[in-house]
Amino acid sequence: MPQEIFCVIMAGGRGERFWPYSRTARPKQMLSLLGGASLLEQTVLRLQGFVSEKNIFIITNGNYAEQIRTLCSQLPPENVIGEPCVRDTAPCMALAAGVVKAAARTEEPVMFLLPSDHFVTDRNAMISDFEVCCGSALEHDALATIGIVPDHPSPDYGYIECGDGISEGVSRVKRFREKPSAEEAARLLASGNFKWNSGIFAFPLKTIRREMQRNAPDLLGLSDKIAAAWGTAGFSSVLRAEYEAARKISIDYAIMEHAENVIVKDASFGWDDIGNWTALRNHFTADEEGNVAPTPAVLQGCRDCIVFSDDGSTVIAGIDLEGIVLIRTADAVLACPVESLGKIKTLLKKFAADPRLQKFL
Repeated sequence: MPQEIFCVIMAGGRGERFWPYSRTARPKQMLSLLGGASLLEQTVLRLQGFVSEKNIFIITNGNYAEQIRTLCSQLPPENVIGEPCVRDTAPCMALAAGVVKAAARTEEPVMFLLPSDHFVTDRNAMISDFEVCCGSALEHDALATIGIVPDHPSPDYGYIECGDGISEGVSRVKRFREKPSAEEAARLLASGNFKWNSGIFAFPLKTIRREMQRNAPDLLGLSDKIAAAWGTAGFSSVLRAEYEAARKISIDYAIMEHAENVIVKDASFGWDDIGNWTALRNHFTADEEGNVAPTPAVLQGCRDCIVFSDDGSTVIAGIDLEGIVLIRTADAVLACPVESLGKIKTLLKKFAADPRLQKFL
């Protein structure tokens, strides 16, 4: 496309829901959960040909920056930016906007902001959707997002309520909805005008700057200071000072729910956010009893279990289990009912509170 485009990948999460395979020093986005390249590497590779590598940036936890520079060595080292502290997605977006402002060679660049840990099928369809998003955002001076057409009522995603259509597959956004209950998710799906919130955004720089000025001027101030410092010896110190002073808030709460003009493009590509261990059901064939075991396992009388080991030389055996998750690594084992996976973060708080267990985080 003739428009100057930047893609900024958010890769700061710790991936706690995939413990014990994911760890503080080795988060989900750097793992090969589905075989082959890591989720982050796959995200970068999908963008090749859509934007030049010099226009791909990764914003991550400062502790992961060097690992990611090695993992994604095709990118300029300075394009991997380490956040000095955790401040959620809105400060990350403001940081990205500041870098794009400084790096852009044209007056009206477009910035894509996307997660690092999603799985996408049909890359060509994704790029086509991105191009439509970019063009529609510019034409309507709007913030744009990708909405996933739901195929089942899920309480695991936020939802986007669609309003009037403005072109094929593109609608105005009426409102964003937080993750609903299972019953509410079924009602939203039945209404026919809700999409899952993918967390993928396309922002014309001038538009997102205007919305920051209207709804979050503190974020615009952060962004402008980042832009002024980018490429200078003082960048790291400016970034640290601005981040330490920034409030912790998401893009949705800070900007998207209050923006004047938001549009959504229906995704035409396959998508999965790889949220927890149940995601393996979407990517590996289950046996006749509904068990998913992408690594060696012997399951006798078991039903609807998920089994995973990070060592192919080790076998996991189970007898007469139902709805159980069994995860093994070299130094830890997780066993729980599938419906209890949401409690992993609570479990890890006990590890953090016990000095003897902190090494397993």
